Amino acid sequence: MSALLESYAAGRWFRAADEGQPLSDAATGEEVARVSSVGLDVAAMVRHARDTGGPALRSLTFHERAALLKALAKHLSAGKEELYALSVRTGATSRDTMIDVDGGIGTLFSYASKGVRELPNDTVVLDGALERLGKGGTFVGQHLYTSRPGVAVQINAFNFPVWGMLEKLAPALLAGLPTIVKPASQTAYLTELAVRQIIASGLLPEGALQLVAGGAGGLLDELTVQDSVAFTGSAHTAGILRRHPNVLDGGVRLGVEADSLNCSILGPDVRPDDPEFALFVKGVVTEMTVKAGQKCTAIRRVLVPGAMAGEVLDALAAALTDVTVGDPRNPDVRMGALASLGQRDEVRKAVEALTASAEVVFGDPEGGVLLDGDAERGAFMTPLVLRARPGAAEPHDVEPFGPVATVLAYDGVEEAVALAARGRGSLVASVATHDPGVARSVVLGLAPWHGRVLVLDRDDARESTGHGSPLPVLVHGGPGRAGGGEELGGVRGVLHHMQRTAVQASPDQLTAITDRWTTGAARAESGVHPFRKSLAELRVGDTIRSAARTVSLADIEHFAEFTGDTFYAHTDAAAAARNPLFGGIVAHGYLVVSLAAGLFVDPAPGPVLANFGVDGLRFLTPVKAGDSIDVTLTVKQITPRGGADYGEVRWDAVVGNQDGVPVATYDVLTLVAKSWPSTPAQEA
Repeated sequence: MSALLESYAAGRWFRAADEGQPLSDAATGEEVARVSSVGLDVAAMVRHARDTGGPALRSLTFHERAALLKALAKHLSAGKEELYALSVRTGATSRDTMIDVDGGIGTLFSYASKGVRELPNDTVVLDGALERLGKGGTFVGQHLYTSRPGVAVQINAFNFPVWGMLEKLAPALLAGLPTIVKPASQTAYLTELAVRQIIASGLLPEGALQLVAGGAGGLLDELTVQDSVAFTGSAHTAGILRRHPNVLDGGVRLGVEADSLNCSILGPDVRPDDPEFALFVKGVVTEMTVKAGQKCTAIRRVLVPGAMAGEVLDALAAALTDVTVGDPRNPDVRMGALASLGQRDEVRKAVEALTASAEVVFGDPEGGVLLDGDAERGAFMTPLVLRARPGAAEPHDVEPFGPVATVLAYDGVEEAVALAARGRGSLVASVATHDPGVARSVVLGLAPWHGRVLVLDRDDARESTGHGSPLPVLVHGGPGRAGGGEELGGVRGVLHHMQRTAVQASPDQLTAITDRWTTGAARAESGVHPFRKSLAELRVGDTIRSAARTVSLADIEHFAEFTGDTFYAHTDAAAAARNPLFGGIVAHGYLVVSLAAGLFVDPAPGPVLANFGVDGLRFLTPVKAGDSIDVTLTVKQITPRGGADYGEVRWDAVVGNQDGVPVATYDVLTLVAKSWPSTPAQEA
């Protein structure tokens, strides 16, 4: 008897007392492992996550959590050959395994990068601009995100045992949420191995990650209002979860990714000799055969102009003829087995339902030629192409979760969009077209029904990641039948796990709460120029008010000649006088900003190493010859960079005129040394 998979619960590996249920090799039928969660204390797991994992994660800043993700990605990369070797038992080819294992690791790297580049080195994220709530500016509002003191539970499907876990884990950990993973039993042995590698690394705080190998038992019974569940699987199971009392009435947040009848549309402008035709056929074949079609994003419906249906079917048949099916251990096999014999039976039932309104035009639902493998013990199925009859309903209702696609004919873009919408909400759609008008019409028609839309043509094909590849930086999910959930999407996926709160307070109080200077808050002025202070010495609110400088007509004329910016408002007095906004010669906006820099910059060598940008620049009031300007510069935000001898400082800059009226506002971004004089490392 093979080994029994173990759960990782409350800081230790747990082995069930019974023998468990056998899990079979998808290609050979041999027993790989056994799985059971009998006796597992899920209540203790939830308490451990809340009491140990959550506080440990929430004590870290986003940058510190991002560093954990990066280290974890490197650790898994070093051990991925072990994951590769076991992945073949799920029926996956080497290409399939790369998508699962490398794709999951890549998601960790992506979120590690996002965490450092787009989130503060803090535990709070500000959302949107400051809202002024009173005339005097003493009462203001700010939206902010904070970590919830809860648990993220993920219940995953069998098709991506590594990526399915890591794509949910990365944003949850970055948001400060401990996670309990419940993989589908069929391929849980691969998830367990990945979790073992993570736990053995010692990189994550204890309680940040736990694993349920086997049934989830009463896990949802233990969840409360601060907890969330992310589910990927069938609409039937999703319905059961939606009806759980803790979801209905207990405030548990449920995100669902369920059935999805994704489609790909061949644009009416495309002809057989066009590059888009070949790209379209290649895309359909790829989505039918990668992971043996066991992808939530795979193409199930192939929508083509009626006049092109025959040529599309011929091209698909020609391409699929070259797809070798068999044991993925054979390097010549291009498509492996389905995850289990039970899964193959489910796909065959779906095909039988589809044939009520469609005919099989390529492949054999009950057999087919195998390059290598046992047709009886292995869960093999050859690719199948069906052609639907006009008015067919089943292709829009039945999802064959395997290497099956149905071709449907359409007449005009409006009908193509209408057919796509009959899927009642999908994760992704694609359209192959080189006509911008067709692209706009199709995308705007599809967008309300899909979470992602790919427009494929000769220009983007070389870099396109394809129809079926969810990307960490783009949202993954879809409306309606697809579940209505949303995952990934870069920082959106992190904020999805956090609580957004509107805070109303005085500027001083809000500055203290957010650790970011708020307009109207007190400023700290001393005899030391802020540019002479290192990062360790700077404080939010440190301010310099510059002397004034008069802007002369000679300044404006010189700037125009020197830069070549001879726009009439700066050079033609008569034309400028007729401009209703200016009423005469005005200074260039960038001249004002340049002169302002000269007013506040301290020129001597010091802790300010570089200016690396300006954000939110707005010109508010024209500056005319003879006007004077001054600058108020205030430290707005301080962000140390981990592993570097410097950090980022954001300065609030207000340029005013002789009447005290703001003429320009913006944020100045600088890199400032953590200590000064410089350390030997900085000098090197």
